[in-house]
Amino acid sequence: QVQLVESGGGLVQAGGSLRLSCAASGRTFSSYTMGWFRQAPGKEREFVAASRWSDSNTYYADSVKGRFTISRDNAKKTVYLQMNSLKPEDTAVYYCAASLRGGPYTYWGQGTQVTVSS
Repeated sequence: QVQLVESGGGLVQAGGSLRLSCAASGRTFSSYTMGWFRQAPGKEREFVAASRWSDSNTYYADSVKGRFTISRDNAKKTVYLQMNSLKPEDTAVYYCAASLRGGPYTYWGQGTQVTVSS
């Protein structure tokens, strides 16, 4: 069982930066691929970024490539999402999720709101 708690959301002007954190419980954090997803009002949830469990390779949605960086600290059981050059269209609730050894994302956090003003 894994519990995920996100933090770091807030209100920022366009062009600004935020860093989201997701702290996980459990003893096998390193066995989980960690992902960030987001859901804007009236839209479906979409993939943002992921850090693979086996080699920490990273993957990004085209819309955030070059602006967002996912990283993880297995010792702290925490995954981060550094978001730079934020745009109003990045406004959404951001969710952290965990996938055991690359399977389906089974565990989800409660989400943290990111609002980017123009």
